[in-house]
Amino acid sequence: MTKPAITQAMIDAYDEYTHMTLDRRGFMDKLTRLAGSGAAAAAIVPLLAANPAAAEMVAPDDERVTGEDVTWPGAEGEMKGYLVRPADRDGKLPTVIVIHENRGLNAHIRDVARRLALEGFVALAPDFLSPLGGTPDDEDKARAMFGELDAAQTAANGVATVSFLKGHELSNGKVGAVGFCWGGGTVNAIAVASPDLDAGVAYYGRQADAADVPKIEAALLLHYAGLDERINAGIDAYKAALEAEGKDFTIHIYDGVQHAFNNDTSSARYDKAAAELAWERTVAFFKEHLG
Repeated sequence: MTKPAITQAMIDAYDEYTHMTLDRRGFMDKLTRLAGSGAAAAAIVPLLAANPAAAEMVAPDDERVTGEDVTWPGAEGEMKGYLVRPADRDGKLPTVIVIHENRGLNAHIRDVARRLALEGFVALAPDFLSPLGGTPDDEDKARAMFGELDAAQTAANGVATVSFLKGHELSNGKVGAVGFCWGGGTVNAIAVASPDLDAGVAYYGRQADAADVPKIEAALLLHYAGLDERINAGIDAYKAALEAEGKDFTIHIYDGVQHAFNNDTSSARYDKAAAELAWERTVAFFKEHLG
């Protein structure tokens, strides 16, 4: 069977849907018009959406890592998440918060945390939907829940997570954060809110307000997708503010790739070359700034 052709307009429509500016019925109507039929649209949806079956590059029972579900005090209630560390390393290690997309803490983000553990970090993937009961199995329900989150509380829970890792028995006292999409924007928000964050990596995430940039103490590594017009509209103002305040930051724009290019569970948007280069830069950045 021939793989359906996926156009930029289809990807843009899916981006509208995943970011809650288009409901599912509106998305399917639009995709049907673009694809030419309902059958063609139905064949294209799985290629645009994340495939949970493709989520694992490092299996949960991989003997090279040790992982467990943990809880810690949030700003107002309990936070839940997944903590993973390299199995063959003793002593205190640098720590990294791994922040999910607007689908919540799923198998893919747990896998990203294990990938970081293999690089020598203690990685904690929080569930930022914890105040609402945690991430449900239904991805559409999870996506809708993000509209119920309070931005200030989310940032405060990020600050609490930084504090938890900074004082953790496995930690060397250095804390970084990496986030994707919604999580990338959350990295920027935590960098503003927490002077204890040492390094932040935002993948195609919404930028912090220019007025808040003076509060940032962390070194920043900012990855953007060349075709991501929605997020990229904020780059120039953020860059100008970071430069004006003398902040430590690096911006990389990966030409010709889509928003979510790092998510290898989405075949239509994943770009292997860009993802591997961005990951190499991310790991090197954390090793430089976290020890």
